[in-house]
Amino acid sequence: MTQPPDFKCGAVALIGFPNVGKSTLLNRLVGEKLAITSPKPQTTRQSLLGILHLPQAQLLFLDTPGVLEPAGPLNAALVRGAMSALAEADVVVWLVDPRAGQPEDRVLYPELRRLSRPLIIALNKIDLVDKRALLPLMARFHELFPRTPLVPVSALTGEGLAALLEEIVRLLPQGPPLYPEDQVTDRTERFLAAELIRQRLLHHLGEEVPHAVAVAVEEFDERERPRLVRLRAVVFVEKESQKGIVIGKQGRLLKAVGQEARTEIEALLGCRVFLDLWVKVWKNWRRDPRALRQLGLS
Repeated sequence: MTQPPDFKCGAVALIGFPNVGKSTLLNRLVGEKLAITSPKPQTTRQSLLGILHLPQAQLLFLDTPGVLEPAGPLNAALVRGAMSALAEADVVVWLVDPRAGQPEDRVLYPELRRLSRPLIIALNKIDLVDKRALLPLMARFHELFPRTPLVPVSALTGEGLAALLEEIVRLLPQGPPLYPEDQVTDRTERFLAAELIRQRLLHHLGEEVPHAVAVAVEEFDERERPRLVRLRAVVFVEKESQKGIVIGKQGRLLKAVGQEARTEIEALLGCRVFLDLWVKVWKNWRRDPRALRQLGLS
């Protein structure tokens, strides 16, 4: 397909604190469920590319882990991953929950103050706040970033997203598309399947255990595709007591997770799926650099 001479293409980093709606925004903009979502913090652990194809531009959205002050090797790795997206991006979208108060934190704010590339501030979740309550916060952002576009949006309802896209496209550099029109991510089906399993675990587990859970798809057998794909996945936890919680009484919790995840993976792959799900203890994996490397988290 012939592209117009002023066609634009570039990377757009979505960055912000945990639970500000970055993954919801990515899914909404791309029109596909690529990033898993959960009300629990630090749901996103690895940057995820989502590709939006427009007649005049190709936008390469990078969903990043939520930025907090690093506490331990895992959190430090997540913050490094988010910050590396700043270096890769042509445009940075700083997603903010207006209910969280003032923007000045000790980790993200200083990085954005010295950012050398275009920045857009997106005040998300405006469907949950009184619009008049946004005015003092918007004034504060204008004071701190006087030349930065500020766009109120709702990733959940879609309000304001047309204006956000207009600002992003305006700031993108000119260039040819980097991906074919039918591609929406560079992540493998194996990776996406593991994330769907982890999402179901986050849904069922309480506040403490989810942070100690990691999922790896160890076998992805496509020999019977398109009739059937066979997956063997392992849920890693840090303690024996956590293993019991994940399995649940008489195996009920793990069975429910497996059934729900299998349905979502079948929708992803477009065929029947046999999912073999196991739970193993990997003691203190969040503090083990070798484990973080093997799980793709560092």
